[in-house]
Amino acid sequence: MSRADRDIADTVTREQGRLRQFIRKRIGDVAEAEDILQDVFYEFVQAYRLPSPIEQATAWLYQVARNRIVDRFRKKRETPLAELGPSEDDDDLWLNLALPADDNDPAALYARQVALTELQAALDALPASQREVFVAHELEGRSFRELAEDAGLPINTLLSRKRYAVLSLRERLQTLYEDMDL
Repeated sequence: MSRADRDIADTVTREQGRLRQFIRKRIGDVAEAEDILQDVFYEFVQAYRLPSPIEQATAWLYQVARNRIVDRFRKKRETPLAELGPSEDDDDLWLNLALPADDNDPAALYARQVALTELQAALDALPASQREVFVAHELEGRSFRELAEDAGLPINTLLSRKRYAVLSLRERLQTLYEDMDL
């Protein structure tokens, strides 16, 4: 085994548990979390073998994991409200938080991290019932019909919970919107 292969194996062994927890905290589906973890390690192996080695492997792994999580949420976007009827056009159901571009610009990367941290704190501050509906609909891409069937609740109850969640998130993130021009 080459020195590079040993370094890769050591890093994967050392970071796998914590990185898995980091991803699982943000991704509800165990299989998807594992897929993201494997993607991160695959990218790590590919990048580690490039001529310019990765200097801070742990930081690099977590940054790639964050990016994959955000990418997953973007891909999962759907237009779930279209199936429910006229009340879904209500502007109070949309947060419209645009994250700064995911590129190599340090300022954009920092702004993105700040925005994600603030969003997580705002989500954590929501009542559990509102947070669950918001996360399930916005981040996991589940439809209100599906959520209503699973929870045994009327769709209007879930719509109301999401509306209150969005209004609360908007209020809490208002300073972020203004400071970052989101």
